[in-house]
Amino acid sequence: MTCAELLIQLLRDTYGVDTVFGIPGVHTVELYRGLDGGAAANGIRHVTPRHEQGAGFMADGYARATGRPGVCFIITGPGMTNIATAMGQALADSVPMLVISSVNRRDTLGRGQGRLHELPGQQQLMAGLSRFSHTLLDPDGLPEALARAFAVFEGGRPGPVHIEIPIDLFDATVDEPGSRRHPSLASASPDPEALERAGDWLAAARRPLVLLGGGCVKEPEAARALVEALDAPTVTTINAKGLLGIDHPLDLGANASLPAVRELAREADVVLAIGTELGETDYDVVFDGGFSLSGRLIRVDIDPEQLARNQAAELAMVADAGPTLKALARRFGETPRQRDGVERARAAREALGLAQDPAFAPYVPLFDTLRDTLPEAILVGDSCATTYAANHLVAQPAPRRFFNASTGYGTLGYGLPAAMGASLGQPELPVVALVGDGGIMFTLTELACAVEEGLPVVVLLWHNQGYEEIRRYMDSADVPRLGVDIQSPDFQMLAAGFGCAARRVGDAEALAEAIRGRPQQGPLLIEIDADAWNASLQE
Repeated sequence: MTCAELLIQLLRDTYGVDTVFGIPGVHTVELYRGLDGGAAANGIRHVTPRHEQGAGFMADGYARATGRPGVCFIITGPGMTNIATAMGQALADSVPMLVISSVNRRDTLGRGQGRLHELPGQQQLMAGLSRFSHTLLDPDGLPEALARAFAVFEGGRPGPVHIEIPIDLFDATVDEPGSRRHPSLASASPDPEALERAGDWLAAARRPLVLLGGGCVKEPEAARALVEALDAPTVTTINAKGLLGIDHPLDLGANASLPAVRELAREADVVLAIGTELGETDYDVVFDGGFSLSGRLIRVDIDPEQLARNQAAELAMVADAGPTLKALARRFGETPRQRDGVERARAAREALGLAQDPAFAPYVPLFDTLRDTLPEAILVGDSCATTYAANHLVAQPAPRRFFNASTGYGTLGYGLPAAMGASLGQPELPVVALVGDGGIMFTLTELACAVEEGLPVVVLLWHNQGYEEIRRYMDSADVPRLGVDIQSPDFQMLAAGFGCAARRVGDAEALAEAIRGRPQQGPLLIEIDADAWNASLQE
């Protein structure tokens, strides 16, 4: 078989890949022979976005919703620079993504001959956006390269992996390999002695606090068992939202930037942080450096470098979050502590006063309506006003049902294509994209792909006439408003042009009606007039 055919066969049969995202180009034609015929028969769904950035965001959303790597086929040069932003977002949030690209012929690499799509050093460019970037120079090395990629996805800190294949290798003949996959990887367990010390500190603590990050989402039952046994108020970061289930009495949500939770953090005598980078987009979104820990900090992370960043730990363990959660839950399951944790968490939530806060009040009826009409929905957010509010207001019944671009890298244009990827990965669940009229313009063309694929995504477009967050920053800094009061198109007409159903609403009742009347197949764009919405709340 050819190298391209072997690639498809390995992805499908060995690694269980069922979907790839990509736009065919002259450099990747042979990949499509392998995808739809030849030695590798059907079995992988190919989705064609309208821009390679959309392909990357779709793969990101697919991966976050399913826990399986999103896979992209990308052309040389401009395809790779187009997907770079999506890879940056996935790298920041440890999202498993496999980017297979072409690159120019082996005999031309690095020679600057002005070849089609040529970059001076494509592999070097992508290396900074991935866990590793590999150039395949021997077609027989393909199984090993893929095995390395999936070893990162399954056994280390995930993120994008880039494998580029010179175009003269796609149709090269290869022998069918005997051993195709890396050995089954056992999760990295915590050091027994360190685990014992951590258990002793937590047992003796009077005011413990637990911080759970996205690294914990594979073990929701163990996470719940542990925090309940510790009777400890718990911060679940944005990527860990839903980990404890909906409205858990110990869950403080992703509110570590707000005063009441910060006070709990300062008062805690022992803090257990598992699978969280302790970065500012979860703990300091007000950017004042006000999140501080004075008690003993126990940190657990699969990445040893992460343990040296941000907050310094008194006890640091290199381990997978899953085995650590289970081991600690077993230790305390026999003798659960009673330390007024539920009461302290309740008092902190009441002190937050989110529903009464003028900054959040307009969004409370919006998310109440979503909770009433689509209680099981996956919410996928762009960088926009509704997403920023949702980070604080929304509770979800399970993990992998809330994620967005406001963490880490903070790109625009993420919401719509990532929601499409989530819908492809979890077709049995409704999916809502939270977008703004500014950010959606980065990837609005992906509506065409959503219609083509028949994806029942609800696109909730908050229309506030431009870049509202940046307007506020300019106003607070006494900088004249420039470049933020932008002209918006007629979104209803644009949606119709793509063949997408669309509604414009101005209050919660109309929003509920639009959601209940959504089409069973294909997307629905619901445009919320922010001014009309806010006016309806004053009536």
